[in-house]
Amino acid sequence: YTCFDVKLDGGVATVTLSRGEQLNTMVPAFWDELPALMRDLDASGEARVVVLASTGRHFCAGMDLAVFGGGDRPNPDAPQGQVRANMRTNLLHLQESFSALEKARMPVLAAIQGGCIGGAVDMVTACDMRYASEDAFFCIQEINIGMTADVGTLQRLPRLIPEGVCRELAYTGRRMPAAEAKAVGLVNEVYDDHEALLDGVHEVARTIASRSPLAVYGS
Repeated sequence: YTCFDVKLDGGVATVTLSRGEQLNTMVPAFWDELPALMRDLDASGEARVVVLASTGRHFCAGMDLAVFGGGDRPNPDAPQGQVRANMRTNLLHLQESFSALEKARMPVLAAIQGGCIGGAVDMVTACDMRYASEDAFFCIQEINIGMTADVGTLQRLPRLIPEGVCRELAYTGRRMPAAEAKAVGLVNEVYDDHEALLDGVHEVARTIASRSPLAVYGS
């Protein structure tokens, strides 16, 4: 994989976003690799729990604009129906990449440091649990660039936090700090720093991995 490192240890698969110097932006390859690796982990049967972690100062700065502008430019003379149908197909592909996280038979725990921005919010809301470092913040960035969040945030976030808070974040694009995220139930726990975060999340993951995998799957 070009966007992830994958390590399996004692039933815990740690999937780490590996483009820290580029703020782990979601380039076109990201959207193919994430569902592929999740399907591989699911099919192998070796992983009992997945930890979705990251590198660098920020967890993820969201979708890279190349996702919209990469490849051949649309033919300006193409019928609008064709252009919109292609856009819908692409959007469904993006949505399915994150749905792979919640469709997996094993729990997925997100360990979030620094910024969790735009598409990254879509991604972590598809996980089973979220944990953060003190410097973490969450931002529905799409509204700040004149877009509507369309890869899962608006569908999943209201199930995790009060609807009024969700609407405020979606309409204003403000940053929600880690302490507030814990207060409203978006994250399970806040840790002092990135190292403590990874230690704490892996401790939870090892506990889950020690339980009956069929019982966890059933739960």
